[in-house]
Amino acid sequence: MTDAPAPAGPRAARGRRLALRGDLLDFAAAPAWGAAATDAVRFRPDHWLLIEDGAVAGVQAQAPDAGWERVDHRGRLVLPGFVDAHVHGPQIDMIASFGAELLDWLQAYTFPAELRHGEPAEAVAGAERFADALLAHGTTAAVVMPTVHRASAEALFAAARARGMRLVTGKVLMDRNAPPGLTDDVAQAERDCLALIERWHGRDRLAYAVTVRFAPTSTPAQLAMAGALCAADPTLYLHTHVAENRDEVRWVGELFPEARSYLDVYARAGLLHRRSVLAHGIWLDAGDHAALATSGAVIAHSPSSNLFLGSGLFDWRALARRGAAVAMASDVGAGTSLSMQRTLADAYKVQALRGQRLTAWVALHAATRGAAQALGLEREIGSFDAGCSADVCVWDWARGAVAERRHALAQDLHEQVFAWMMLADERNLVSARVAGAERFRRGEFAVR
Repeated sequence: MTDAPAPAGPRAARGRRLALRGDLLDFAAAPAWGAAATDAVRFRPDHWLLIEDGAVAGVQAQAPDAGWERVDHRGRLVLPGFVDAHVHGPQIDMIASFGAELLDWLQAYTFPAELRHGEPAEAVAGAERFADALLAHGTTAAVVMPTVHRASAEALFAAARARGMRLVTGKVLMDRNAPPGLTDDVAQAERDCLALIERWHGRDRLAYAVTVRFAPTSTPAQLAMAGALCAADPTLYLHTHVAENRDEVRWVGELFPEARSYLDVYARAGLLHRRSVLAHGIWLDAGDHAALATSGAVIAHSPSSNLFLGSGLFDWRALARRGAAVAMASDVGAGTSLSMQRTLADAYKVQALRGQRLTAWVALHAATRGAAQALGLEREIGSFDAGCSADVCVWDWARGAVAERRHALAQDLHEQVFAWMMLADERNLVSARVAGAERFRRGEFAVR
């Protein structure tokens, strides 16, 4: 047998039988907080992942027969593609911008960057660039915030569809407290949402999110409209921000004095439900944690962003005790990288500052199967369960003398994976497949 990498240009997945050899790692269940030894992890070193018609067909130790096209990645780590639960597509234009907290940072950097995406050509170019960047970082599924412009959402949907990616997005809603060119009105925003839902929601691997930027940039009337959209179709997602920054929380209290808390603003508008994705959630109290657990909503934890803007230290353990869902998010551009490994490494540091120790298992689960479960997509993404889409990434365990030495000296699997989580990044990525088709190979993008 001669095993060789697949050609750079992806072939049609339908009718194709592909076997990938490597060290397969995914999760069978949610790992317990703080436990380095757990049965929740499925590690199958030097096994074959069988992919048929773009879906996982099984896992086996022995080499498959000649009816399978074989790609040998022995000695490399094979994971489900990462799921980024909250990321701003247009913000790669202003990533790593200096010196501001959240509200000033929005005015100085974010809004000017997003204004450019009002031009359809810029929206298309930006969406293409962003989708390729996700794949180059090992992220095959994402919940994405575009801009207020309908063209921005259209471009993201089209770019994801061309690559076969699982994407959740929707036009941003902002009808106050934002610059001209970045505000809409309730009636036009509703028309745009309905048109986008009709065209894209449920098409291929795409889903629509009713996307409220954050409570201060939407009037009560717009929030009510958003809640009505969610009530009319429970398959829609809700995507927004909550309680990221103390000044923001105070501002929300002034704008919505009738609400018990920032989170309660959304609950009152019918925006807290099983498909709600709320970024950050740092400055929440016990009542908010209970409401999240009861509703089934998920907090998209964005540790790199929280550290970069000095927003605060997320209390993951408190939400875990309540049974509330947490998924990992790069955020970008307040986050400093689309790399999920860098994001997970920052999550560890945030918890360390809170006196907690985040295991590699809890962190990695929240970027794969856990994120998929939080989004109601566990039968499609996040694991190597039979029938799931073959969204698969192949990684070098180590690159460079320091990481290679650390990998060689690791005493057990958790130590090995934890070191990889801390020392790896997008440069470790060898190949990314979406529904079995190779969409990224180190050094090049696959031809679409």
